[in-house]
Amino acid sequence: MSADKLQPLLIVEDDLALQKQIKWSLDRFESVTAPDRENAMAQLRRHAPAVVTMDLGLPPDADSVSEGFRLLEQILAAAPDTKVIVLTGQNDQANALKAVAMGAYDFLAKPFEPEVLDLCVERAFRMYELQAENKRLQAMQVPDASAGLITRDPQMLRICRTIEKVANTNASVMLLGESGTGKEVLARSLHQQSNRKGGKFVAINCAAIPENLLESELFGYEKGAFTGAAKTTPGKIESANGGTLMLDEIGDMPMPLQAKLLRFLQERVVERIGGRDVIPVDVRIVCATHQNLAQCIKEGRFREDLYYRLAEIVVDIPPLRARVGDAALLAHAFVRRFGQDHGRNLSLADDALRAIEAHPWPGNIRELENRIKRATIMADGNQIMAADVGLMDAGNAQDDRSLDLRVVREEAEKRAVLAAIARADGTVAKAADLLGISRPTLYDLMHRMGLKS
Repeated sequence: MSADKLQPLLIVEDDLALQKQIKWSLDRFESVTAPDRENAMAQLRRHAPAVVTMDLGLPPDADSVSEGFRLLEQILAAAPDTKVIVLTGQNDQANALKAVAMGAYDFLAKPFEPEVLDLCVERAFRMYELQAENKRLQAMQVPDASAGLITRDPQMLRICRTIEKVANTNASVMLLGESGTGKEVLARSLHQQSNRKGGKFVAINCAAIPENLLESELFGYEKGAFTGAAKTTPGKIESANGGTLMLDEIGDMPMPLQAKLLRFLQERVVERIGGRDVIPVDVRIVCATHQNLAQCIKEGRFREDLYYRLAEIVVDIPPLRARVGDAALLAHAFVRRFGQDHGRNLSLADDALRAIEAHPWPGNIRELENRIKRATIMADGNQIMAADVGLMDAGNAQDDRSLDLRVVREEAEKRAVLAAIARADGTVAKAADLLGISRPTLYDLMHRMGLKS
């Protein structure tokens, strides 16, 4: 393993002779040192070491292990992935085991052989690198929690994990979000990951069916129950027996029907219109709405008792404009899909990407999908331009500077400096400590940023 590819090694030791000995024996690593807990934490913030070697006996009471354990706890809280190797006395096995139980990577008894310490540090660096690579690979994978859902947004990825967790339960799920955010995609994913995937997934839009027909659609009817009832017809609830029923736009369900749905949820039986027999049904209910149900309850348009029956698990889906990077990611996916459908090899031009990233997408994914579908038909060449998507080039509003790491880093650096100075109430020394840098460095940063000391 080449040392120049490694993050620094932090050596925490108050005995200067031993500190030099350790640094000499580990000379192939880039080492930084600290004699006590306060300096060790400053070095941790400044250098973000992958591996730390530390003595438990530290000033101000080097004969006690309390300061060492306190430092170990702080390191693991501030940087959980850091590998800490604890150096203990020959007869101090109890404290060594306690340190490992707290989260230390390994321990060595003093005096130690330089070769043994070198091997232990080498293994710690290797483990750190393997875990970092594993995290990187996991982050690159398209989340499999929701088939058909394309996202890299952290909030949406958490929602995928939630869907995974509740899939194999019988809890009723309420999906909240604006129209076009993918509520039905998530509902179908929930069904496919559940132990009901062998059953049907039945969806009904409560807002799309007239009030006088919605009851018969949900509960079914017997032959002759009303004019036109030529044969006995099961309802959607009965059809979804053993599977999942999605009630889309549940906020638009009429109040009388809400009462009947509540009775079904309590008793898990249905009566068809015109029938007298009760039919037991085993079905999982998933609801969705773009409405504010709390406001609907206040206005008397939605039953509170029904809400609590349906909203055992509530999933709030963010709009597309709030999902970092998802608009461009989805646009690329739609171009590939519709391009294949039309036998065309298409790509998005830079002006189209800028326009897509800058657009607020009031219609969310549905609007984006429709615009890209039209663009794949209307584009003259092999590149889809902003005009093909029906948008104006965002120009400087979303130029390539927003992706320039140097610009992004400078802006983030300035925000951090301002926040630290504010938190330190203008005390430069304290602000520098919070930032993990020296006072001269902070003064240089402030001067460059045009900030008064």
